[in-house]
Amino acid sequence: MAYLTLKDINKIYPNGFHAVHDFNLEIEKGEFIVFVGPSGCGKSTTLRMIAGLEDISKGDFLIDGKRANEMGPRERQIAMVFQSYALYPQMSVYDNLAYGLTLQGVDEDVIEEKVKRTAKILGLTDYLDRLPRALSGGQRQRVAVGRAIIRKVGIFLMDEPLSNLDAKQRVTMRSEITQIHRETGATTIYVTHDQTEAMTMADRIVVMKDGYVQQIGTPYELYFNPVNVFVAGFIGEPPMNFVRTKIQNNCVRIFGEEYSLAGLNRPELSKYEGRDVVFGFRPEAIILGTQQSAISLKATVELTEMLGDNTNVYITAGDEKAILKVEPHDTPEMDSEITFSIPYESIYLFDAETEKVIR
Repeated sequence: MAYLTLKDINKIYPNGFHAVHDFNLEIEKGEFIVFVGPSGCGKSTTLRMIAGLEDISKGDFLIDGKRANEMGPRERQIAMVFQSYALYPQMSVYDNLAYGLTLQGVDEDVIEEKVKRTAKILGLTDYLDRLPRALSGGQRQRVAVGRAIIRKVGIFLMDEPLSNLDAKQRVTMRSEITQIHRETGATTIYVTHDQTEAMTMADRIVVMKDGYVQQIGTPYELYFNPVNVFVAGFIGEPPMNFVRTKIQNNCVRIFGEEYSLAGLNRPELSKYEGRDVVFGFRPEAIILGTQQSAISLKATVELTEMLGDNTNVYITAGDEKAILKVEPHDTPEMDSEITFSIPYESIYLFDAETEKVIR
């Protein structure tokens, strides 16, 4: 039996708005699960139902095999880290960390030992006597995380904890939270709209859209085997390129030219003869120049973005546009015509009507 089980979970508000539809997930003890998706997709609502901060309209939530729908937040032995830090502004870092233990009546000597040990893990030892307003955003977030882990609960819930930090702080805190997860072994459910956070931190990712689960899998599975256009476009940076086209005589017309799909060696495509499909390829999957076992295309360079370790190249051919990701020393000139190849194994095809991948 899984440690946490969400079975046919639904959230319907009194005004009739259906925020979460038939959410199913089993989470093993010690897993790091990330809910990801655009704003309004239902990920935070699901997290709040797990926390006991929102009622579950339909379905069952089990903790270690026991139904927990009616349990209060404290009974669930859950610690939560919010986007807003939720620190007590009048209390020092030490008192913020100690507060939960103090309420539980833990002995002061034990509290001091736990606070100092937690502060050392999080690099806060030199800041214990400071008030939150004297700390940077990253330091405040460390205090918020520390206040959760000091309680030694079995489940951590984190709701967009890094969204208030700058880019450099987010990278640092990502690695720190991952390390803390390894050290504590707690089951962690983490909500974010940032697919980079999801890909770098998760054991498994739950991709959501409009209250529905789109796909559940490891970062590898979601990147290489997306089940539909939404997941394929959401996971990956820059996002996957898509061209709407039609299969005719086992060929597709993209970037103003017709290309044979015979090299794909995919007999199932015969079912799609004469039907609309979505042709997809990832920006980083291309190879500049012509290549065997690939489709080679021509396009004009509109814009380049030098990012240090790579360059994003924005291209156009007729009405179609795409982004390519190349090595910085391969950056083409603006307005030049380039040839690039998409290896057969890097081509994705989706049913244009259902937007599901064609397997």
